[in-house]
Parts: sequence; structure tokens; C-alpha cells
Amino acid sequence: MRLHHVQVACPAGGEDEARAFYGAGLGLTEVPKPPELAGRGGCWFRGYGAGGEVAAEIHVGVEDPFAPARKAHPAVVTDDVAELESTAARLEAAGFTVDWSERRTFTGYERFHTRDGAGNRVEMLAPAPDAVVGASA
Repeated sequence: MRLHHVQVACPAGGEDEARAFYGAGLGLTEVPKPPELAGRGGCWFRGYGAGGEVAAEIHVGVEDPFAPARKAHPAVVTDDVAELESTAARLEAAGFTVDWSERRTFTGYERFHTRDGAGNRVEMLAPAPDAVVGASA
């Protein structure tokens, strides 16, 4: 079993904000929604691994009435801390707030939290340079 995608919500008309955050900010690629779902609004994004495989997929769907996810969130892993920091810089340059206050509070990772254009919480992580991620005791 594996995770196919995570869906977050946006208000009606929130697709451009989603594109600014997930596309330009996180560097994910927008992909077309299937024709039978396109009429519902929203937009879909994918991240690809080094071999071209789909490594992450986030669907942004329109929800009415809308309320941002304040606690629930997708967590996206970057390859290393340099990529994590460059993603944070790109988000900040685009006007999104990046919170590093819990940077080293998750064993084996460095991370930050942010909010997309609709106010949904998003966590970004990278393996800590001195950690062996996935090792068992």
C-alpha cells in the first residue's frame, strides 16, 4: 500500500493562490485534472523524483463553505537541508510566512511550517545531515 495523494481545500476562486504556493513556491508541477473532475474547480500538483517517478501529489479542491486546515496538513520531504532552505526562501520571497520555530523538534529531520494562500497548514521536512533516517534501534 502507498499514498496516492493528499487533498487540501481552497475557497471558490482560490486556484491562483494555490498555483502561487504549490507551483511557484514549492516547485511542484501543475497537472491537468481529469475532464470529468475539471468542472469542480481546483487544481492538482505533482512532484517528481530523480528518475521521473511521481514522488508527491497534492490536489487542491474547492470547498464551500471553506475553512482552512489549521492542524491537519500534508508534510512534504525534500532531499536535503539545502533544498529545504531554498524552498523556504522561495516561499518567503513570494510573500508566504515560514515558521522555523520547530526546526529541530522532529528526530531525524529539520523542518518548517507554513500556510498556503488559503491558510492551510503545510509542513516541509528534510533529513537532518547527521541523522540516519529510517534506521531502527
